[in-house]
Amino acid sequence: MRIRSVLSACFLSLATILTGALIGLPFADACTRAVYFGKEKQTVTGRSMDWVEDMQTNLWAFPRGMKRDGGLGKGSLEWTSKYGSVVASIYEGGSADGMNEKGLVANMLYLAESEYPSDDDKRPGVCISAWAQYFLDNFSSVEDAVTEAKRESFRVVPVVAPNGMKGSVHLSLSDASGDSAIFEFVRGKLVIHHGKEYQVMTNSPIYDKQIAINEYWKEFDGAVMLPGTVRASDRFARANYYINACQQSDKPREAVAAVFSVMRNVSVPRGIRKKDQPNLSSTIWLTVSDQKNLVYYYQDTNSPGALWVKLDKIDFKEGSGVCKLTLVGKPDTTGDQTTNFEKSEPFKFLAPH
Repeated sequence: MRIRSVLSACFLSLATILTGALIGLPFADACTRAVYFGKEKQTVTGRSMDWVEDMQTNLWAFPRGMKRDGGLGKGSLEWTSKYGSVVASIYEGGSADGMNEKGLVANMLYLAESEYPSDDDKRPGVCISAWAQYFLDNFSSVEDAVTEAKRESFRVVPVVAPNGMKGSVHLSLSDASGDSAIFEFVRGKLVIHHGKEYQVMTNSPIYDKQIAINEYWKEFDGAVMLPGTVRASDRFARANYYINACQQSDKPREAVAAVFSVMRNVSVPRGIRKKDQPNLSSTIWLTVSDQKNLVYYYQDTNSPGALWVKLDKIDFKEGSGVCKLTLVGKPDTTGDQTTNFEKSEPFKFLAPH
């Protein structure tokens, strides 16, 4: 038995090294997202946010009827929000994650290989800091979002984070039906993967290669053998296995607990971070979105527990005003925070220098 265990461990290590070496992966990447298909349409999306430092994250409630633009000033795409949403901000300058009142969820994850349209592109622009918000504001389903995105009526413009790090992301959407889409810019062109089968996303490499790596691990019994490092390909394999192997429930509490457990399994321990390697960072917070019951959960990994917001209890009507739940400097904030948002001016989307 001991020999068998040793051989299995050796094979696992070798396989992990080989799959990474074959495609030129860095040793680790940041962030994971997975969609849970419970019984009776109990859909839940979870994600981890991994980064090299505190991103000064707060929660925001945005109403319908907001006049928006892509953050570029002249030449920006302009729109008016059709749906209210709750989002997690980064650096008080971008919507990195959130859910709207129809159960559409948007998650931005780091992707070093992103290549955006060229600077001489004349289409109206949207900064990546506003990219997720654009979809939350305008669409109730992934199908409608994908249909519009395929028109390619605007360009996405990268920005630099306040700490000087390159803002390079891809975006996932999911809706209350469990439909999913992954949006990436590869060699300057928008690539969309659309379908319920695209329920898991991590980081590098581009999504086509993530799928190929995951096919390799499907050959093995996940209950016995799964790759265990914090690198993106290994987290993808674990998330894909566990999000489907965990208890598939129709009960919101059990479903949310299951998704939190999966996201913790693929999180990177605190203290593992290198500023010169954005692909290796600690998990700083988690979100879990109950898309059937419209409850948005958030947990700072420096906090003793999670907090949640009930979107069906928030006044999203036009003219109701922007509200903010301040979390910076308040690590002990837990429990139901629906009624604790306060009126605020909206943040401005980060733009290119």
